[in-house]
Amino acid sequence: MPETPEQTWNIKQLLDWTTDFFSKSTIGNARLEAEVLLAEALDCQRIELYTRFDEQPPAEQLTEFRAWVKRRAAGEPVAYLAGHREFYSLRFQVDSNVLIPRPETEHLVVAAVEFTKNLESDPIRIIDVGTGSGCIAVTLATLIENCKIAATDISEPALEIAKSNAALHAVDSKIHFFTGDLLDALPQGSSPVHLIVSNPPYIGQLELSTVDDQVKNHEPDIALFSGDHGTEIIQRLVNDAAQFLLPDGALMFETSPIIMDRCVDFVRNNPAYSDVRVIKDYSGHDRIVVATRSSN
Repeated sequence: MPETPEQTWNIKQLLDWTTDFFSKSTIGNARLEAEVLLAEALDCQRIELYTRFDEQPPAEQLTEFRAWVKRRAAGEPVAYLAGHREFYSLRFQVDSNVLIPRPETEHLVVAAVEFTKNLESDPIRIIDVGTGSGCIAVTLATLIENCKIAATDISEPALEIAKSNAALHAVDSKIHFFTGDLLDALPQGSSPVHLIVSNPPYIGQLELSTVDDQVKNHEPDIALFSGDHGTEIIQRLVNDAAQFLLPDGALMFETSPIIMDRCVDFVRNNPAYSDVRVIKDYSGHDRIVVATRSSN
């Protein structure tokens, strides 16, 4: 988008030019990302852009949009530029302190909700380990009426984002936040729960060269990487979760197809669990592990 003061740009021209520019920059979903950034700059819904094609944005908003386009072309994720990302049809505030919510994680929410449908307890007690933006905990709190959720994260800035999202969706009374490492963040003597959910770090440092630069350079390492092979934190989670689960309770966590077999073995080799199954994602890849606590 040339910064020539003598040329005026309407919304359609801005979208067309930016889409072409992003496509040449090898940015996927070029049109969508152009729409998201322009709608954010104009403080409107994306759909409104199509009813305002001939409108010329004010200079201040155009300057902000230009700056975002440059940053996006340099690799900064559009979610961080816009300050939000949609997850399970809900809007979540995000910044560089938290992992950007992804569609694959929605499978974890679906599995958790299905599990709780068979529970008659009031409240249903849930722990979200490594809550990040709070997208899992907040979504569950909006979908499960009679739940109480403990959400943990080692990052205080991440927890502040999660708290804001809980307040945004009016479920902050259902969620208590705790700062600390995995389940160690919870107070001593915490009551056992029906369900533990987590989207933990699961990329190994040995995979670093295969990670997309946009992810590697902008999203928080602490939310991405776990030891050399990606299994270090998951192994701890599987071992520690058993003591926090009620009999027949469940541990559900997202992981990578690359390490799925090892994650399943962690469960099978732990006598505290009686069953394990795997859920595939939208692409048909093994993505979610569901481990059932033994009733003994």
